[in-house]
Amino acid sequence: MTRAPALPTLRPFALVAAALAALVLGGCGVNNIPTYEQSAKAAWAEVQNQYKRRSDLIPNLVESVKGFAEQERKVLTDVTEARAKAVSVQVPADILTNPEAMKQFQDAQNTLGGALRQLLAVVERYPDIKSGQNFLALQSQIEGTENRIAIARRDYIQAVRQYNTEIVTFPGRLWKMALYPTAQEMATFDIPAEEQAVPKVDFGTSK
Repeated sequence: MTRAPALPTLRPFALVAAALAALVLGGCGVNNIPTYEQSAKAAWAEVQNQYKRRSDLIPNLVESVKGFAEQERKVLTDVTEARAKAVSVQVPADILTNPEAMKQFQDAQNTLGGALRQLLAVVERYPDIKSGQNFLALQSQIEGTENRIAIARRDYIQAVRQYNTEIVTFPGRLWKMALYPTAQEMATFDIPAEEQAVPKVDFGTSK
């Protein structure tokens, strides 16, 4: 009498082999590319969030410093125009893989930041303005926002560096070719050396 093959006995071995394969693949970084990609996207969302917060604060800031002399009112115009330009910049869906779009976005934000710094420097000439309650309330908000912008940009740059390195080095490059062929390097931006440290906005209240 011919005995049937003992196929069921192979099932436990197949399960063990599948489990071992999953562990090996996980250890080899098969999930690194999508993980790093999501981390970079989350960091970018925080960058946008902090820039928006700064933009939202500017109208109140401009309103609180309208006591400037006529010859210095140009700084208010510059800030208002820079804010309008920054807000109007279209952020395409592919901005993270579009260096030109990223540069346009960052240039607009840098222009706004420069105009804002100029405005705050002019305030130093007006003790009545910089000691007003509205301005003092904005002091803490502006300072905190500038700090958060610096941190968010730093985190984004680091996340993009990690992701871009993963898809062009071994073994990530192999996983990209095999499983993630559409993965592209993400665009980043440079931070001037003077902005590498978390900025401190001084409104003349420091001793």
